[in-house]
Amino acid sequence: MEPLKVLFICGKNRARSQMAEAWLNRLGGGAFVAESAGLEPGPGVHPLAVAVMAEEGIDIAANSVDSVEAFFLEGREYDVVIAVCDAAKAGRCPVFPGKGERLHWPFDDPEGLEGTEEEKLAATRSIRDAIRSAVEAFIAARS
Repeated sequence: MEPLKVLFICGKNRARSQMAEAWLNRLGGGAFVAESAGLEPGPGVHPLAVAVMAEEGIDIAANSVDSVEAFFLEGREYDVVIAVCDAAKAGRCPVFPGKGERLHWPFDDPEGLEGTEEEKLAATRSIRDAIRSAVEAFIAARS
């Protein structure tokens, strides 16, 4: 049986979509193949996302930051496309053309966090854990 192809999308592909991709590829047991992309890819994976995923033994530091448009122009197709933009920006979330199922999981963007470095790190851990929970529920629902 072919693995389910999943694309996680957000604005810049620097944090939320990167974490979701990593979690699904780690926890999916080969039943899923995840990628991620953004509308306007940012300059590398966000350092807070890198730090909190490293705490879980997952290295995303060298991941590429990819473009939704480039994936579309390459002819990539997905069974499920999951937007992970926060609820306030849902209307500006990128879309990916095609016939795959569409889902929206709203998560705050670590890039917009305020406070001390430790406060931002703690908030990013919460986002990471919420994404993991969503991925685990997605896997359970599809198994």
